[in-house]
Amino acid sequence: MSSKTNAVLNTYGRLPISFEKGEGVWLFDKNGQKYLDALAGVAVNTVGHSHTYFINGLKQQLDQYIHLSNYVNIQEQEKLAERLVKYTNLESVFFSNSGCEANEAAIKFARLYASSRNIVNPEIIVMENSFHGRTMATLSATGNRKVQAGFEPLLKGFIRVSFDDLESIKKISEQNKNVVAILVEPIQGEGGVKLPKNLNHYLSSLRSICDENDWLLMFDEVQTGIGRTGKLYAHQYADALPDVLTSAKGLGSGVPIGATLVGKKITSIIKPGQHGSTFGGNPLACKAGNLTLDVIENENLMLNATIQGAKISHQLREALKDFSGVKDVRQLGLMIGIELYKPCTELMTIALKYNLLISVTASSVIRIVPPLIINDEEAQFLVQKLKELVTDFLES
Repeated sequence: MSSKTNAVLNTYGRLPISFEKGEGVWLFDKNGQKYLDALAGVAVNTVGHSHTYFINGLKQQLDQYIHLSNYVNIQEQEKLAERLVKYTNLESVFFSNSGCEANEAAIKFARLYASSRNIVNPEIIVMENSFHGRTMATLSATGNRKVQAGFEPLLKGFIRVSFDDLESIKKISEQNKNVVAILVEPIQGEGGVKLPKNLNHYLSSLRSICDENDWLLMFDEVQTGIGRTGKLYAHQYADALPDVLTSAKGLGSGVPIGATLVGKKITSIIKPGQHGSTFGGNPLACKAGNLTLDVIENENLMLNATIQGAKISHQLREALKDFSGVKDVRQLGLMIGIELYKPCTELMTIALKYNLLISVTASSVIRIVPPLIINDEEAQFLVQKLKELVTDFLES
């Protein structure tokens, strides 16, 4: 286990453990005990730990240079932007350092779009139980009172509706002329791995509503992106091209990077000097993004996420079907949620005894988001240990 220092600000309830090294989907403590990393840095370590190709590529970049100002052209940045644009059919990318910065940019772009249409008091429709970040704008957009408490007054300009509730949005469109955008996660990650009843219908319907009202459709794919769901981005399961798409987490496989992808409604109005970032799009971060995409392509990780995610979720449903304490097992790709009928946040610590690293979100949902490289043997280990963990917890 690990010691605790007061020098680090107490903003996290940290687990009583530290790790010495990582290899693939495994983490090792100082005693050589290994743990399956089913958290992956909260859906960040796309290619696992110490991936040879990824690490060697970063070393090459370190030897060249780490940082250059955005006053000059950066080859790795241009390369990554071109790849993301090609993957998504959007037009341009703004690079930042995190998911909340990517979403902050999206909110600013929506307000700029409103200004271009002479809307003085713009409003953005957001969802209950959503999570978009911890800056003031993204915190205000988030639909979780627990993380907002104490930071009031929040920013104005957000209208909340229930997730997967199209009728409420249609009613708003008939009554409110200040709305300029919808901001939504295709799957609510921090909200409990919640999927719409019909992903394609929900997202494509949102696209239609935005088209009818000349609104921006903005997808927050910070957690669902970069192959996590079996597609590069989850919205690609639907006929719904967004106007703004945010990405982060798995894009750099551990190196901090955020990206806000935009279509022509934003590229036609943005001008130099209206937004920026000192570190955003630096060579090291963009090299990490390009290396991540290389591994995803070369090792067919999106297909692996689809196959392994389906196997793991099926086996979990079978293993836990007789337990009345298990409410649901939800999944798309390697984004899996096991919802219990009672709070289970203590399972994050208890899981260490089962050689697992997991998270619990929305107080009662075990979130499983392992590296996309997980293989059959590792997936079987994960299922078995989760079965033991949940069984022992519910029977205690």
